Amino acid sequence: MATQQNDWPSQWSGERPVTATARTGQLAESGETYLETILLMQQANPGKPVRAVDVANLLHYSKPSVSRAIGLLRDRRLLCIGSDGGLDFTPQGRECAERVLERHRQLTVLLTAVAGVSAAVAERDACRIEHVISDETMNGIQKYLSEHGLLANTRKEKADAAAKS
Repeated sequence: MATQQNDWPSQWSGERPVTATARTGQLAESGETYLETILLMQQANPGKPVRAVDVANLLHYSKPSVSRAIGLLRDRRLLCIGSDGGLDFTPQGRECAERVLERHRQLTVLLTAVAGVSAAVAERDACRIEHVISDETMNGIQKYLSEHGLLANTRKEKADAAAKS
């Protein structure tokens, strides 16, 4: 496996339990975690295919478990598997992955800037909260961050601002 990027959330050290229930009608936490992980891996190494084995190695999950999860995400039409074994998103899968990642980033900003917790604790807690928080609460957090000039601290907002200039 390639060296880990500095920007990867600390909870991906293999100790992360998967116990929370996802929001009603949404993808389960584990599915969201796989999509978010694949997106981060693609962003860290543009143009390099992300394979199931890479995901298994990064998350410290067994290869059969990851293969089963990838199959379920493919069945839900969120992922495609190329002839080279590379994983890619369907439009719906990319939208879901980006939404989870953005929730994670915004929650991390809230926890560090407002609650004053350390970056490591904020990363770990955001990863748990992002899967169960309601859209209504997340919208309220986004509004708060925006009103207090903190929304620009998320990478999506920085990228959007750069694209506009």
